[in-house]
Amino acid sequence: MKFKITPIVGDASFRTYYRLALDKKSKIVVLANKEKYKNLLAYTAVNKFLRTNKILTPKLFLYDYHRGVIIIEDFGDLSFHKILKNKKNKFLIYKKLVDFLLRIQKIKPKAKIKNIKGGFYLIEKYSKKYLFKESNLFFDWYLPLFLSKKKALNIKSKSNKILSKLYNRLNFPNSCFVHRDYHAQNLMKKGNKIALIDSQDALIGNPAYDLVSLIDDVRIKTSTKLKNKIYSYYLQKAKRAYRKNSEKFLQDFNILSVQRSLKIIGIFSRLLIRDRKQRYLKLIPYTWKLLEERMNSEIFSELRKILNNNISKKIRKKIIKL
Repeated sequence: MKFKITPIVGDASFRTYYRLALDKKSKIVVLANKEKYKNLLAYTAVNKFLRTNKILTPKLFLYDYHRGVIIIEDFGDLSFHKILKNKKNKFLIYKKLVDFLLRIQKIKPKAKIKNIKGGFYLIEKYSKKYLFKESNLFFDWYLPLFLSKKKALNIKSKSNKILSKLYNRLNFPNSCFVHRDYHAQNLMKKGNKIALIDSQDALIGNPAYDLVSLIDDVRIKTSTKLKNKIYSYYLQKAKRAYRKNSEKFLQDFNILSVQRSLKIIGIFSRLLIRDRKQRYLKLIPYTWKLLEERMNSEIFSELRKILNNNISKKIRKKIIKL
């Protein structure tokens, strides 16, 4: 029996990946010594739930939770991020990814899923607690890179009062399954099918969130025109309630886009400071651009003012280094 193990470039998590080639077939070995509950137990439970609802996710073959190891199905290396980068008519691809998202959003959210330890994994609701936990990454990790601790805390305190009012304005909370990282790099081409990976952070939340992840993807620069086309395509095929209340849905989209951009800038800063991972820093300037564009609405005037008064254009465009 011949086999070969090859390391695979990792992601922003604590997981490490290897491709195990065995008799011309391959599987993925995932190691997670940290955050095992999320990276192993939650990941396999959510994958199982999606597979039972006919959404293609990695099948689990073997696991050793104590040692932090799972062996899962290999979908290859062809992500839709790679496909989109080399495609002229990107809209045709995005239509397929929107259709796939709509299929996922039709699934009735299930709170409890049987996990690999014999118990149950609970898919929680996307409460304000989670929204703040994510947006606070911006204030806790990004601002201290160039502002004093005292000033960063002051900005955080003022901003969170504003963000609290914005989060209270969300119209469609906790109504569907939310992957939380539904972007092209986590969508794989498997033959003629689309497969979904990195599902461990899934929650029951707002339908606009995963649409934001797809349209305002910090890894792929797209025009405003294309973003609007993708958004319009989603809305015309989504639930009638979203079309009937299109202004409210758009408000949700913009609020969650702002929240997600704050979160991403914070995550990329944390990866630099805590984990010494620098490859994501080049994405911060474009994330700022997305944040600025979505804050054009009047409802963001207070937040926009605080950020403009404390974070210059020069800093926003700078690729930070330690």
